[in-house]
Amino acid sequence: MNKHPTLLILAAGMGSRYGGLKQIDSVGPSGETIMDYSIYDAIRAGFDKVVFIIRKDFEEAFREKIVSKYEGKIQIELAFQDPLDLPEGCAFPEGREKPWGTAHAIRAARKIIDAPFAAINADDFYGTDAFRRLAAFLSQADLSAQPKQFAMVGYRLDQTLSENGSVARGICEVSPSGKLVGVTEMTKIARKADGAIQNEEDPAAPVPLKGDCLVSLNLWGFTPALFDGMEERFATWFKEHEGQLKAEWYIPFYVDELVKAGKATVDVLPTESSWFGVTYREDKPVVVEAVKKMVAEGVYPEKLW
Repeated sequence: MNKHPTLLILAAGMGSRYGGLKQIDSVGPSGETIMDYSIYDAIRAGFDKVVFIIRKDFEEAFREKIVSKYEGKIQIELAFQDPLDLPEGCAFPEGREKPWGTAHAIRAARKIIDAPFAAINADDFYGTDAFRRLAAFLSQADLSAQPKQFAMVGYRLDQTLSENGSVARGICEVSPSGKLVGVTEMTKIARKADGAIQNEEDPAAPVPLKGDCLVSLNLWGFTPALFDGMEERFATWFKEHEGQLKAEWYIPFYVDELVKAGKATVDVLPTESSWFGVTYREDKPVVVEAVKKMVAEGVYPEKLW
């Protein structure tokens, strides 16, 4: 690979359950955001460019509060997730109020990305080890390989839950050789008072889950080959969900389809990193304390930039 990997950050969501622009909320001792730590870890791992996927309507605030920090440290580009950015022949439905999901968000960078890249959520703290493992994979990825060569960092389910409500996770089936077999997206996973974990999408029939199963937290490693065929598949998905005003095209769904069709392989990279996330406002103090502890242990400096 002649190019360093790129970091693609999905930062277009407003965080309806949390409220406000949680992507630019401070959690570090010197005002750092969760994204700051992801970018810091990515730079240390060898990434040399960041592409933010944001909404056009908060570009000015985002540039002022976020992008300005990185001048001279890493190359930055912005791409905009526009709900009206649809394949030819697809019309935006009346009554739709939200974008089309994480796969649509990544698609927004299709004209910018020209190197192997990691795709992450803006509001998840992934950890140093996770970025190092992904950078090592991307540095060896064959951009022209068939099937396509992708990767995903896997976290233990029981280390990714919130004590303040349910969470959405991609439950992964992994082969003995460490390849992803499939991803099942579950959107209402919670830990009960007795410690049991279950998916409660159907309250009448909750699905029990094992705490040590690996889950996707949208820390993916892709090559630009991801975009090959993406436009055609999105158009098909769009027509399949016509009239469903809240349907979202998630990146795990798209990757799962590629794997099952034999068009891609996904190496699952277990990590020793601890994950922290701010799904609900009440989660923030937990993240602040976790960051404070890592600063005290020397994992991060007190002031990143």
